[in-house]
Amino acid sequence: MLVLAFDTSSAAVTADLVDVSAQPAVLGHEQWLGPHGHSEQLTPTIAACLDSAGRVARDLDAVVVGAGPGPFTGLRVGLVTAAAMAEALGIPAYDACSLDGLAPASGNVLVATDARRKEVYWATYADGQRLTGPHVSYPADVDPGAATAMTGAGARQYADVFGLPLLAGEHPSPAALVTVALDRIRSAAPSDSLTPLYLRRPDAVVPKAMVR
Repeated sequence: MLVLAFDTSSAAVTADLVDVSAQPAVLGHEQWLGPHGHSEQLTPTIAACLDSAGRVARDLDAVVVGAGPGPFTGLRVGLVTAAAMAEALGIPAYDACSLDGLAPASGNVLVATDARRKEVYWATYADGQRLTGPHVSYPADVDPGAATAMTGAGARQYADVFGLPLLAGEHPSPAALVTVALDRIRSAAPSDSLTPLYLRRPDAVVPKAMVR
């Protein structure tokens, strides 16, 4: 079974092609990095990922997408693309919390990504299982609980605040999100509703003069 997974919840647009016929194996990988341009970069990133493995979209059996938390525009691009591909190809689409794509398989870890506005999106994990979150907070308000290490772009950016050993990893791994959704994929469960985890209102608001 071939699964295309991608995540647009951070500054990175990342796509992985994963074979889940046995132990999950990454066949193709592509990443674009930049603060803006997710809507323009996702489709070529997906195409390059498939090309790197010598596959095409019609070879896919499922799609997995990171549902955030993340910026409004980035998440919308990823989730809409996943829904459109699932509809066009007649395959299921599944979502997963993007922070899960950074959590290591062992240890008590704080995962934090950059939420801008001097905030972070964060969650805590024990042996790969999420214990708390996802949340959005100022770094000083984050409760790491029993975490003995940290990972993610937000953890690196505010390392002096969190004061924990920093593990490798800046952005969510789509291949890791496939592992989160593996039971749903292998059981051919119906598509998820692909609900975004915004955690806060979008930056754009309706001007008061237009509100009736």
